[in-house]
Amino acid sequence: MSRMQRPDDEETPLLQRSGSPPRRQDPAPDHHVEVIDFSKEDDSNPKLWPRRRKMMNVFVIALMAILSPLASSMFTPGIGEIAKCLNTTQAAVIGATTGYVVTLGVGPMILAPLSETFGRRELYMWCFTIFTLLQIPAALAPNVETLVAARTFAGFFGSVGIANGGGTLSDMFAPSERASIFGWYLLGPLLGPTIGPLLGGIVVEKLDWHWVFWILTIVCGVNTLLGFFFLEESYAPVILAKRCDEAAKMYNQPRSQYTFPNEDSRPLSTKLLIAIQRPTKILLTQPIVQVMALYQAVIFSTMYSLYTNMQEIYMGDPYHMTTTQVGALYVAPGIGFLLAVWFLVPQIDTTYNTLAKRTPDGQGKPEYRLPMANVGAVLLPVSMFWFAWTIEYKTHWAASISSTILWGFGQVSIFNTVQNYYIDAFSQYAASAIAAGAIIRSLFGGVVPAFTPALFGKLGYGWGWSLFGFLCVLLAPAPLLFMKYGERIRERFAIEL
Repeated sequence: MSRMQRPDDEETPLLQRSGSPPRRQDPAPDHHVEVIDFSKEDDSNPKLWPRRRKMMNVFVIALMAILSPLASSMFTPGIGEIAKCLNTTQAAVIGATTGYVVTLGVGPMILAPLSETFGRRELYMWCFTIFTLLQIPAALAPNVETLVAARTFAGFFGSVGIANGGGTLSDMFAPSERASIFGWYLLGPLLGPTIGPLLGGIVVEKLDWHWVFWILTIVCGVNTLLGFFFLEESYAPVILAKRCDEAAKMYNQPRSQYTFPNEDSRPLSTKLLIAIQRPTKILLTQPIVQVMALYQAVIFSTMYSLYTNMQEIYMGDPYHMTTTQVGALYVAPGIGFLLAVWFLVPQIDTTYNTLAKRTPDGQGKPEYRLPMANVGAVLLPVSMFWFAWTIEYKTHWAASISSTILWGFGQVSIFNTVQNYYIDAFSQYAASAIAAGAIIRSLFGGVVPAFTPALFGKLGYGWGWSLFGFLCVLLAPAPLLFMKYGERIRERFAIEL
């Protein structure tokens, strides 16, 4: 176990004078500043933690990242029942999903930069505790306004797992091994909305819609308790800042006598202002983030449009399925997600490491994450056209639903490669970069499904769903273009964060 060492310790010190070798000395006089950093074999450095310790952190945050998106869709099989119970329209109940998904995207714009100021663990625990408690007013909602309000606030606080997960993994894992771990973590934002309706359909049919939120309260409460006991701080600047505080107290020195590499010594108010602006700054100035965020927005719009229209499609002519049967159909894209994580995601690291070895210095580039995205660029439009016209011509349900397996596979290939690209390109501020992309996809994912019933009513399912396919075709060249010109674009639009 590493420890805080005074400058006169025999071993290589963790606390040593900046720019000079360690040597025997009494506590430094006021005009010197001591620099605290991790030693080479310091097991308090998150990147050097034992794998079991890292994976416990991954487990807790991955569970958060599953539960908050799962909550976005778990009640959708009960939309009709909720509308009758609350004396309102189904469109008004869908507003609860819209509010939730929109704030699920807005939340990271605030929570991600806050985690880069106060640390990951504090944000996780405060936000997920509030998220858990907000399931209670949703369960007890006497009217649709209360339901929409509770869901909207829940989306904001529940977004913490999505906001900070990528940053937390970046804290703990080296680039050469990150994509495979990240693939399993990213199943949460994708698999959550997929299994939510399946579970919700069973709950609504066997119990009633209120129990959807009571079950979420229980499960999220367990996740919160796991976080309190097992989740550890992984953000190196926060860990080192605490060491500086301990050193100042131990040696009875002013806190200004101690620093750590790249410490931001500006006032807290200034740091907060800059931190809150960081995701917006990235989004407004980085063309690659803008385009890939738009790509993900189209994907999420399609996904949530699919999930909110499943009942309308498969409970009517010619399928006449029950609520539980429709819920089971959501498994199909989930199968695609799992197949992609098993077979495609490991190739992201393999490709990255292979391309890195070909460079003179052996160093990888963010663009080396993108080759596998081209798989999704092909599969997404193909699967959407397939779904569109099998539904339009009312073919057997298996013919249409099997296309969503390809859709799920393609979605993972885009989502995973882009998130890894953000982490590599923005390093210390990876959480803010991921948040910049999340706001666009969640806004579109929350708003677009509210308009799809009118779209399908006017164009029919064939051309209506094909519209999503054409958007995917339009964006398909993006990974190839950024593989070739990405580095040049990053250099041209470099910014100070």
